[in-house]
Amino acid sequence: MKAVTTVVLLVLSNIFMTFAWYGHLKFKEMKGFDALPLMWIVIISWSIALFEYMFQVPANRIGYHGNGGPFSLMELKVLQEVITLTVFVVFSLLVFKNETFRINHLIGFIFLILAVYFIFKK
Repeated sequence: MKAVTTVVLLVLSNIFMTFAWYGHLKFKEMKGFDALPLMWIVIISWSIALFEYMFQVPANRIGYHGNGGPFSLMELKVLQEVITLTVFVVFSLLVFKNETFRINHLIGFIFLILAVYFIFKK
């Protein structure tokens, strides 16, 4: 159960992180946000990132084997990176319609899956 909770919290965390880091790139297309100075964009992004931390920190605390969770520190990090890239690809394809998913991206994901396999191999 702690593994599932950790993964769900990491997915939620990464959704907020992706919006904080890349969502502002669509502001030029949004009335009222199109002329914001950079400082306001940073403040909005930080505000969104606060929610990222509200999920990320509990995910790591629950998931880390030092706190009774199922994952080592290395496993948590690799899991988080794979979730980050997966959320990012979905986000970029849905929000940025001009982005494409190419064969080199697929090959990179295959290598990431292999990384997960080797990191989790006992």
